[in-house]
Amino acid sequence: MSMVKITFPNGESKEFSKNVTGLAIAMSLSEGLAREALAIKVNSEIWDLSRAIDKDANVQILTFKDKEGIEVFRHSSAHILADAVMELFPDAKPTIGPAVDDGFYYDFDVDPFTPDDLPKIEAKMKEIVKRKESFTRQEISKKEALVLFKNNKYKIEMISALEDDKITVYKHGNYVDLCRGPHVQHTGQIKALKVTKLAGAYWRGDAQNEMLQRVYGVSFPDKKDLAQYNLWLEEAEKRDHRKIGKELDLFVFSDLVGPGLPLYTPNGTVLRNNIVNYSKELNHKCGYCEVHTPNMNKAELFKISGHYDKFKDDMLEVRSHYSKEEYFLKPMNCPQHCQIFASKTRSYKDLPIRYSDFANLYRDEKPGELAGLSRLRCFSQDDGHSFCREDQIKDEFNSVLEVIQEALKTYGLNFKIRLSLWDPKQKEKYLGDESTWEDAQKILRELLVESKMEFTEAEGEAAFYGPKMDVTVTDALNREWQISTIQLDLNMPKRFGLKYAAQDGTEKTPIMIHRALVGSPERFMSIIIEHTAGRFPLWLSPRQVSVLSVSEKSNDFAEDVRKKLFEAGLRVDLDTRTESIPKKVRNAQLRQTNYILVVGEKDIEKGTITPRTREGTVEPETSLADFIVKLKKEVSERRSL
Repeated sequence: MSMVKITFPNGESKEFSKNVTGLAIAMSLSEGLAREALAIKVNSEIWDLSRAIDKDANVQILTFKDKEGIEVFRHSSAHILADAVMELFPDAKPTIGPAVDDGFYYDFDVDPFTPDDLPKIEAKMKEIVKRKESFTRQEISKKEALVLFKNNKYKIEMISALEDDKITVYKHGNYVDLCRGPHVQHTGQIKALKVTKLAGAYWRGDAQNEMLQRVYGVSFPDKKDLAQYNLWLEEAEKRDHRKIGKELDLFVFSDLVGPGLPLYTPNGTVLRNNIVNYSKELNHKCGYCEVHTPNMNKAELFKISGHYDKFKDDMLEVRSHYSKEEYFLKPMNCPQHCQIFASKTRSYKDLPIRYSDFANLYRDEKPGELAGLSRLRCFSQDDGHSFCREDQIKDEFNSVLEVIQEALKTYGLNFKIRLSLWDPKQKEKYLGDESTWEDAQKILRELLVESKMEFTEAEGEAAFYGPKMDVTVTDALNREWQISTIQLDLNMPKRFGLKYAAQDGTEKTPIMIHRALVGSPERFMSIIIEHTAGRFPLWLSPRQVSVLSVSEKSNDFAEDVRKKLFEAGLRVDLDTRTESIPKKVRNAQLRQTNYILVVGEKDIEKGTITPRTREGTVEPETSLADFIVKLKKEVSERRSL
């Protein structure tokens, strides 16, 4: 009997009969693993468990503990969603239904759904799950596929774009879909699911195309996981920065101003400024000099930088009444910084030259993708660019990594690093030749290894002009957010013809390093609001102290306390309303004031105060002077919660 050798992730190998299936391999390892198995990874490809292995291979059984396993599980759930919609709305045309970070969705060309349709769709999905219908894979010719999906123009468009004549479809029950797979064994493996929301989405993400109906959902292998998710969802809703932003009066949006264009109130401006000012301090610490550049620029600048060709659809055009030249609102600062570098002769002795910039940036985000402060049309970045020699790259990266770590420690956020590389199969998406990219990626990989930083690699996630290190943080709800970035650019300096006089008398092109510390202060503000649930540490808080007078007799003393706190540089408000003290205290707590001072006649007699925290803890009686010293120390140390 012909045999195949299967090697497992732990290095152990075992022989099986040729054409053994992934499920048979899982069963040979343990019954528990076979029950949990969702798919199988054969070398670098993900397969259905039913597919036969006909040659020696490295194999991993994928479960819900593996990222690839979760993606298979969620994508299978999306097919169940599409099946449910088609049973309820036979005239609907399904388009695509991928797995996403927090679940799955499917887009349909159909008359608009209503919120009342969601429970019906969810109930139908549960029916399909109970049927335990097997997912079966079939390869058909392109011609057969065009006939099979002849009534769905979206599937026809996708099929027509495929070069391979072999087309893969998947079937469960009566539902058939165009799909590469893989899928779980049967619908019954989706033990728990929930349809979460509706949204609109353009076909192919293009506003010129049809508006589709997008249905989102989540799914789990156990009902306990769904119950836990529902609790998480409740907490996420409580922490939504848009909700808290309104409650704490931090920012507003106006239809007259436009979508994605926030207006910051005095309280929100305090919070935003504190984030910006801290980044400015860190910039100064690692030698960056702040510059300021205009919000709009001639198109020619972006044609040279490469943004015009690669990024034009995401840029906002500006019209001039007096010039026929094209102008755009800038989406990033790097081309302008190149012009500052090019404005005078540079020597190797001048390098590194470092610029930081907080000017507003603009991107033409699609209306459906705007989300509070998380995604805007107008924002800034704690942006910076270093022009350096090749022998200075390591020190530049290390100094930036050092201050990023310092910043995230201050904000109380854990982080991970991802090395984002180009996709060598889609070289047309990037600027520069293959050798330039390989050199740049090698430099970054070696830097991370030398610094002993743990990191993962992500092919296809690089910027179009160079590879980068992306820093992702995990918030209080265990969600990951990509914020900081350090990018190595060997292309843009060449495109702008940047030069410096080298030590040997020749002219050389500088290396350009793009970097941000926390990224966009506005987006980071949304992360911090949700991470802290609006309970900001003292140094960030717009409302640091509230002084509450017990009665009219203590109003003057309360005003004197407020004045001294204000003169000490603290943010303080005074409440002399004729309301009960419990109501005043509760109001200050709801406004997330860090410290509350209730001032009455006894405090006047003693000349002291008794602070209490927003959590309700009453602190020991103290003098106002000592209290001010304590708060100023807490602010200067930027203590996290």
